Amino acid sequence: MPEEELETQELKQNLEEVNEHAHGAAPTHWIRWLSLSTAVIAVVAAIASLESGSYADEAIVRKNDAILHQSKADDAWGYYQAKGIEAAIYGTQAESAPTPDLASQWRSNAQRELQERTDARHTAEQEAQAVARADEESQHDLHVHHHFAKSVTVFQVAIALSAIAALARKRVMWWISLGFGLVGTALFAVGFLPS
Repeated sequence: MPEEELETQELKQNLEEVNEHAHGAAPTHWIRWLSLSTAVIAVVAAIASLESGSYADEAIVRKNDAILHQSKADDAWGYYQAKGIEAAIYGTQAESAPTPDLASQWRSNAQRELQERTDARHTAEQEAQAVARADEESQHDLHVHHHFAKSVTVFQVAIALSAIAALARKRVMWWISLGFGLVGTALFAVGFLPS
């Protein structure tokens, strides 16, 4: 029995017809575009997820820096107050010193304490400024994180709608998923804008 050879193109057409008949749907060449668009959305969603996580981590690190600087500022203010007390004690002792040499030494100690107090105040003020900067940077990073996190959520909805479109063979669902993909892309792009 001679076997008939089918051309490759004919075989493809026969398979497509059988596939279309089995699903009872119109031609499904748009499914390829649906698959491609879903893959692109998934890639951008993965990048957005990485950016979101990165900014969240950075916000936490900066908040920890703010806490560290606040602790240093508190210590410096405590040191500032202690030096003021010590200067006052030396000043009072100098007033009632039994000898002029001892009075001179205690006045000198009081002056040294006052200078250390000034230095402590300067340190405390610098640390307070560092707290403000770190808090501001942490808030900014958290704000950017939210943009990326929102885009990831919208991308996930777009991917789910794409899956529904593929299963139900409904182009309208695919177009809706593309709309969600565009919204996610806009939120993703906003995350990169300077603010």
